[in-house]
Amino acid sequence: MVTVPARQGLEAVDILRRGAGEETVGPVLHDGGCDTLGFLVPPGTAAAWDLPGSACTQTFTGPGTDAQDPTPPPPVAGTGWLLPPGAADPVTDPDALRAALGEAQRMIEAADNCR
Repeated sequence: MVTVPARQGLEAVDILRRGAGEETVGPVLHDGGCDTLGFLVPPGTAAAWDLPGSACTQTFTGPGTDAQDPTPPPPVAGTGWLLPPGAADPVTDPDALRAALGEAQRMIEAADNCR
């Protein structure tokens, strides 16, 4: 799971959802305080993830997170679904996510500099 600040994550969700082709978004979690978002990514992504301002950790999805179940429980305690499995692709493509997070960060910086 790739975890990012909520503002950047929400922008990235919008970017991914507007994209075409392979740039689609998988399930997304939010923490209880809505400070961060977590994107479910393919196993093994953490080994090569190095995007500053984000973290990629292995998350056990285990039983009950099958995309066939329309509202499975979140795989991380204290979180809820922003985009649950079944309403999204099984996982978010790491390359598309990296690009969307970069674009989101640039948009946030531009907006902050206009104040």
